[in-house]
Amino acid sequence: MIRSRRLSPVWLFAPLLVLATCGPAADSELRVAGLAPLPPAATADRPARFDGAAFVAADGARLPLRSWLPRGDVKAVILALHGFGDYSHAFEMPARVWAERGIATYAFDQRGFGRAPGHGLWAGAAQLAGDAITASRIVRRIHPGRPLYLLGESMGSAVAILAVTGATGGPAADPDGVILSAPAVWSRATMDLMPRLALFAAVRLFPEATLSGRGLRIRASDNLPMLEALAKDPLILKGARVDTVYGLVDLMDDAFAAAPLLATLPTLLLYGAHDQVIPEAPVGEFVAHLPSDPAHRRRLAYYRDGYHLLLRDLEAAVVAGDVASWIADPGAPLPSKADAATNAGKWPPPTEGGGSVPPPPGDDLN
Repeated sequence: MIRSRRLSPVWLFAPLLVLATCGPAADSELRVAGLAPLPPAATADRPARFDGAAFVAADGARLPLRSWLPRGDVKAVILALHGFGDYSHAFEMPARVWAERGIATYAFDQRGFGRAPGHGLWAGAAQLAGDAITASRIVRRIHPGRPLYLLGESMGSAVAILAVTGATGGPAADPDGVILSAPAVWSRATMDLMPRLALFAAVRLFPEATLSGRGLRIRASDNLPMLEALAKDPLILKGARVDTVYGLVDLMDDAFAAAPLLATLPTLLLYGAHDQVIPEAPVGEFVAHLPSDPAHRRRLAYYRDGYHLLLRDLEAAVVAGDVASWIADPGAPLPSKADAATNAGKWPPPTEGGGSVPPPPGDDLN
C-alpha cells in the first residue's frame, strides 16, 4: 500500500461512504491503494454448475456457495444475493428460519466480495447480474417444479432487479417472484449535487483510493452482537475503492431506472423506518416509479422498528417469517402487518403525526 493521506472534504463523500461501508469501517480517511486489476476469469471447460461448496460460473470462475436445506421436502427455493462489502454468510440467520418452513436457500459470494475472485474490486453490473441469472437457472434444475424466488439485500436487491428485468441486455432470470430488502436504489437522480460532483472528480483524480466511513455515526442494525461479529470478520470489506463506489452508484442508477419493468413479477419490498444507509426518499421514488399493480401482486412492507440489515436485526425472525408467509401465499397479508399501508397513496407511510418515522440518534456504523 502507498502512504496514507487524509481527504479534507471527506464530508462530501459521507452519503456514499454510508452505503459503501455499511459493514464495519476503518478510519474516516482516504487511503491510496496499489492498483490491483481484476484477476482473469478461469477458462470454462464445462457448463456453469454448483460444484460442492462453489458456484462455478459461465466463465469458469469459482464463487463460494452456501446452502441451507430443510430436513423434509423442499416447498420453495430462495436464491439470495448479499449486499456491498458482505458475502454469502449474510443469510445464515434468516435461512435457518426459512428451512424450518420448508424453504431451501442458496447464496454465493458475488465477485469482488468474500472469498470470490477480485476481493474489493468492482466486477460490473452486467457481470453481477449475469451470475445471478446463471445461478437461478442452476437452482431451477436442482429443484424442478418448485417455486423459485430471487432475494437481494441492499446492493443484492439492485443486482436482482437487473437480473429479473433483463436491464443489462440478454435473457432475464425467470423466478416466480423477487424479494427486495432495503433495496439500493439511491441513484444519482435522487442524490444531492455535492456528493455527485465529489464522486465525479474523485474517480478521475484518484480512482484507486480507498474510502471508509468510521466516524459518520451510522448504525446499520440494532443487533449489536451481530455488528461486532461483522467487525471482526476478515471477509467483510472494511473500505471501498473510489472506482468501486462509482460502479456501485452506476448499478443503483440502472436499478432505479428499471423500476417500470417490474410489471407482472410478484414483488415483496422490505424497508425499515430506521434505515440510515439507504435514505427513505429514493426508496419512495423507486416505489412511485413502479408500474400499476391491478392484480395486487406486489407487497410493500414497512418495519417501524427496522434498520438496514432487516434480516439480521433483533426482529429478524419477524421479517424472515413475513418472507416465508409471502412465499406460501403472495396474496395474503403479512403476519407482522408491516404491509398494512401497501395501497396507501404515499409510501413509505407517514406516522400518526404526519411525518415519516425519524431515525434514532446515530452511532458508529458497527
